[in-house]
Amino acid sequence: MGNRFQVKDRFADGAQYIDGHLRSGTSGRSHTVVDPATGDEVLTYELASPADVDEAVAAAKRAFPGWSGATPGERSDALHRLAAVLAERAEDFAYAESLQCGKPIKLTTEFDVPGTIDNTAFFAGAARHLQGQAAAEYSGDHTSYVRREAIGVVGSIAPWNYPLQMAAWKILPAIAAGNTVVLKPAELTPLTSLMFAQAAKEAGLPDGVINIVAGAGRDAGERLVGHPDVVMTSFTGSTTVGKRVAELATATVKRLHLELGGKAPFLVFDDADLEAAAHGAVAASLINTGQDCTAATRAYVQRPLHDAFVARVAELMETVRVGDPFAATTDLGPLVSHAHRDRVAGFVERARAYATVVTGGEIPRGELAQGAYYRPTLIAGAAQDSEVVQSEIFGPVLVVLPFDTDDEGFALANDTPYGLAASAWSRDVYRANRATREIKAGCVWVNDHIPIISEMPHGGYKASGFGKDMSAYSFEEYTQVKHVMFDNTAVAAKDWHRTIFGDR
Repeated sequence: MGNRFQVKDRFADGAQYIDGHLRSGTSGRSHTVVDPATGDEVLTYELASPADVDEAVAAAKRAFPGWSGATPGERSDALHRLAAVLAERAEDFAYAESLQCGKPIKLTTEFDVPGTIDNTAFFAGAARHLQGQAAAEYSGDHTSYVRREAIGVVGSIAPWNYPLQMAAWKILPAIAAGNTVVLKPAELTPLTSLMFAQAAKEAGLPDGVINIVAGAGRDAGERLVGHPDVVMTSFTGSTTVGKRVAELATATVKRLHLELGGKAPFLVFDDADLEAAAHGAVAASLINTGQDCTAATRAYVQRPLHDAFVARVAELMETVRVGDPFAATTDLGPLVSHAHRDRVAGFVERARAYATVVTGGEIPRGELAQGAYYRPTLIAGAAQDSEVVQSEIFGPVLVVLPFDTDDEGFALANDTPYGLAASAWSRDVYRANRATREIKAGCVWVNDHIPIISEMPHGGYKASGFGKDMSAYSFEEYTQVKHVMFDNTAVAAKDWHRTIFGDR
């Protein structure tokens, strides 16, 4: 990376972005962003207070009439300019994302940043394509049509695992539809959300359309969700916190979008391409060091392939290069923090009492010991009701279990509270098609696991939440549908009035 900007200089004015300007928070408490690869301080900033949230919401409310009143073409042009600015700043975004998250630089340069640019370009086009029912005389005496209108100020909360992409997923459909946004990123990883808002200003979006408040969940987050001037909340994070968000949103009758936890099954039938499934399992379980709610976590392998699958996945996992996120050859970086690394390690240590750790299951020694690293881990022999099978570990850990019949495989795949993503591996089109029908998840891949595209929706079933990110389905969630009905008769005493008063 040639252009490693100085983070402290970049955010010298503070890490809150309100009404087009960086400023400090007023909570009286600070937070330190830490490089998880080294443990070094990246930036210490003042956290947002509820009063800061109020100011951000007020700025968004002031900006709403002008932004919602802009033509779809004007909003589209602004988002196209934003996509261009993001492309120009791609190296900075990739560096900052790797620095605050520990992501390998090849992941941020080839996935996080280009994915965000593509999302921006997609919603630039979507801004001009809001669909409504055609005007027609459905009653015979009236002309009806549908308006789609912006809903107001959207208060969104993004997680720490994909700070840039999740910020974009929250912001882009909302502003494309004419809304204004206040986004709370995770305290651990605010840098690229702030940079995204700055890029939007450079692209010509008006002040107040995008605001960022970096604060604690109990202070800034709860104030944002409960704010009376916020009309919609979009939250991505754990199911536990999502339940609290739902409680707060319900109290003020807000529109709500929740993208919550996952425990994705990876279902391998006995006719699958073993080599493809093994490679897919390693990639799908280790993406972003396993800190991905769609990551493969439970591999169910039909018994004839089970032992060979375990052996091959273990062999491939042992080739994964763990190291410095900024080294071009690094495959796996650290987890986001030492505390989270220790949480993941705790799951594995407890599993030793009832399952076999086939490979991994340890904190690296030597130079990597100072970072939040954990080796790729494969576990076999766990029971379906065990902790590592049922709970979201959110780390580089894959658990493999056997199954016999297809019916058993589908039942096991669906046997968790979650339903965000899944995959099925088979050469049989009928078997694979059955999997897409029977697995209860918002996304089911066939002979692959992980790829996403801007044109298709992302969201879950069951405890994984409801609502969609990306795609036109997401765009529609940020609009209000209004039925407009014109009388065409010019008759004062209409026939239907006689059902209320008078005679025919």
